[in-house]
Amino acid sequence: MRLILLGPPGSGKGTQAQRLIHRHGIVQLSTGEMLRAAVAAQTPVGLKAKDIMAGGGLVPDDIVIGIISDRLDQPDAERGFILDGFPRTVPQAKALDDLLRKKRLKLDAVIELRVNESALLERVETRAAETRARGEEVRVDDTPEVLTKRLASYRALTEPLIHYYSERRKLLTVDGMMTIEHVTHEIGRILTAIGAVEAKTPKKAAKAASKAAGKTAKSAKKAAGKARKAAKAAPKAASKKSTGKSAKKSPRKAVSGSRKRSSTGARKAARKPPKKAGKRRA
Repeated sequence: MRLILLGPPGSGKGTQAQRLIHRHGIVQLSTGEMLRAAVAAQTPVGLKAKDIMAGGGLVPDDIVIGIISDRLDQPDAERGFILDGFPRTVPQAKALDDLLRKKRLKLDAVIELRVNESALLERVETRAAETRARGEEVRVDDTPEVLTKRLASYRALTEPLIHYYSERRKLLTVDGMMTIEHVTHEIGRILTAIGAVEAKTPKKAAKAASKAAGKTAKSAKKAAGKARKAAKAAPKAASKKSTGKSAKKSPRKAVSGSRKRSSTGARKAARKPPKKAGKRRA
């Protein structure tokens, strides 16, 4: 995933960039940080930038593009990146297009966070008033005056990029005045719709659902098998119980014993002599 976030100061670009980084494992490429890293590493491009920065001048676009080129060659940028602070002008955007073309890389989208400037100024004024009420000092770069200048600079230099990327069908606009969570959700929805998010995600979900369904079917089949076994075993258990020793022997034994006692008594009675009659008196 390769993205550019556009929006005036205070639109929430930094917050959304951090969320995208953590969610998708991509890197944030800040031109300021890249310049400092190149100077510290004393790369050929970094040494050129060092001399210009030491003299208080602005680093030319070709040097910035060279630094970005070196940074894109590093392994952690393979999964994707978000460009922060670049491009700021149409010429920089064209130079970036040429660089990506040479590296055979494709820019997935340019996301514009559109905000109401009057609302941004009101937020800054409220924040400054609350800071003063707490007895704290207001930051120099967090005042309505400074924000007004920055917004004017954004409109003059960066706003033309909206038209540039819109013509190339790369621009996607999100309402930056929504809550942070809503903005994050909308960006995610858009990236999924254009295929910038890995296509593996829905397949993994389908695979997980299929696996769960398979487990459920297997469990149901196993339970049905147990039920059939239990049903087969029930008549046998009942038969064994009813034909136990006591039930088997009792009726026959009772009849046989009765017959035996009857025949024995008859034989004894036949063998016994009759009693003698008593003497009669005259």
